[in-house]
Amino acid sequence: MNSGTDEYDVVVLGAGPVGENLADRARAAGLSTAIVESELVGGECAYWACVPSKALLRPVIARAEARRTPGARQGADAPLDVAAVFAHRDAFVSNWKDDGQVGWLDSAGIDLVRGQGRLVEPCRVAVTQPDGQERFLVARHAVAICTGSRAALPDLPGIAEVRPWTSREATSSSTVPRRLAVVGGGVVAAEMATAWSALGSEVTMLIRGPGLLERMEAFAGELVAESLTEAGVKIRTGTSATAVRRDGAQGPVTLTLDGGETVEADEVLFATGRAPRTDDLGLETVGLTPGGWLDVDDTCRVRNVPGGWLYAAGDVNHRALLTHQGKYQARIAGAAIGARAQGVPLLETDRWGAHAATADHGAVPQVVFTDPEVGAVGLTAEQAGAEGRSIRVVDYDMGQVSGAALYADGYRGRARMVVDLDRGHLVGVTFVGPGVGELLHSATVAVAGEVPIERLWHAVPSFPTVSEVWLRLLEAYRG
Repeated sequence: MNSGTDEYDVVVLGAGPVGENLADRARAAGLSTAIVESELVGGECAYWACVPSKALLRPVIARAEARRTPGARQGADAPLDVAAVFAHRDAFVSNWKDDGQVGWLDSAGIDLVRGQGRLVEPCRVAVTQPDGQERFLVARHAVAICTGSRAALPDLPGIAEVRPWTSREATSSSTVPRRLAVVGGGVVAAEMATAWSALGSEVTMLIRGPGLLERMEAFAGELVAESLTEAGVKIRTGTSATAVRRDGAQGPVTLTLDGGETVEADEVLFATGRAPRTDDLGLETVGLTPGGWLDVDDTCRVRNVPGGWLYAAGDVNHRALLTHQGKYQARIAGAAIGARAQGVPLLETDRWGAHAATADHGAVPQVVFTDPEVGAVGLTAEQAGAEGRSIRVVDYDMGQVSGAALYADGYRGRARMVVDLDRGHLVGVTFVGPGVGELLHSATVAVAGEVPIERLWHAVPSFPTVSEVWLRLLEAYRG
């Protein structure tokens, strides 16, 4: 059945944080906006990724820090209250109900259309609603695809029958498996190994490459691996699973490795990458390939679409698969859509302009909530060198900072800054150590702002804080 056609200035597909932000910016520009969602308003981050994973990890990290604090460690050796940890997680995901998020959309004047949306022609979206009826939405100015990504499972024999965990199950399970195999060595793998080991699982990590967190500075993965090993996690590098099977409906899982050896676990988490949620959006009707990443310019407008009406922000454009970066893109795209709708003749698309997502190219921040934490922004030394930059790398032992020594007994960590010698500013910073996530924004400001390193010398860190590491890095640079 056809329940009619409605016109809006902007139609957004996907009501996760990226879609919500883009819709909000479009409304702020005075444009009528509808947002289409097939699952929960708030999206992957709110219910199955960033929020629940950090809710699981916070008690783990708090206990680890208490163990390193005189006067508190005596009470920190008891096992975690697993039921309380799960209840804490469930509260932060609102028990997987989206009433609060829907209320925010209402307050912002954004119309919610529930159902599966797909393009049927330029500027026209068909939505199959939960009751089976079809509703059509026409966009006067723009359609924005903000549908995110999903876990990508490898094509292994037996994987469908095994019903493996992905990031969704790893962050939503309320049962602690006695043995958990984690396939992968990236952020999700490292964080979930940290959480489930602390919750009582015997964790084995199977990593194809040489170590953890391979896209970051090598010492970051090394320090996290050292800590995980001390916590009882078994880490096996240079190995891959070639097949997987489960013994019966609820029995153990057996993974066959490339050397012929087997590993048995009660559950297996595959944290082996992401794929775009673009396979059922009707992209073929506008000349694009279903299931692929969407190539965009710095205003987040999809390239090679006549008329320039299609935008894509967040994971689907493959620029930076991070919630905060997707929200940044959404703010840029919303501003660009608003300016174009108002007939602004020339947008600010120069580097760092109001309508250019410049930070995607060299100032992307990320925190890995392991123990120790990892905070990084910009380029690694290897990446900067590969770009042909003339660089100088400065490292410092964070345990030698007075504030760090006060923060935790036996503080272990490392800081690195990568200086572009020709331009005289930082292009990358990495911190590893307890609590360093809260240091990262200072580094992000330095990198994104291209603050001259001579000016950073005048940014005085307070004593005795962990942020004095900045002074130590600059002292080492100046000699």
